[in-house]
Amino acid sequence: MLVRDTCLCLHAQRAARALARRFDAALDPVGLTSGQFSLLMSLNRPEPPKMGDVAALLAMDRTTLTANLKPLERRGLVERSADPADRRARLLRLTPAGRKALGRAVPIWRRVHGQIEAGQSDPALLRSELVLLSRV
Repeated sequence: MLVRDTCLCLHAQRAARALARRFDAALDPVGLTSGQFSLLMSLNRPEPPKMGDVAALLAMDRTTLTANLKPLERRGLVERSADPADRRARLLRLTPAGRKALGRAVPIWRRVHGQIEAGQSDPALLRSELVLLSRV
């Protein structure tokens, strides 16, 4: 009972799964999961990032990132290329199809995100506390 009622890890995991399920259901018509949406958004920048930078942003190891990239690459949404400055490093970029998928997904994300925030007493405080926890 003590762990069930007080464990921060348990409650964070439960909240993360509930949020992921809600976003997964909303993004299903676009053919993306919440994790794929986050990954695509992490690549939505003017210059293609290195794999290591994306892995750090998403708090995942490179092996997990590689596994998550494969279905997006097969669908033609993402491509990997060698970094001209360091041939050992890989750069990730959205393809035009990836940008199009994000264009369809972002309005859905905004709507669902707004609904979730509206149900929170202080969404900015929640966000800042989650950021603090992610640094532990």
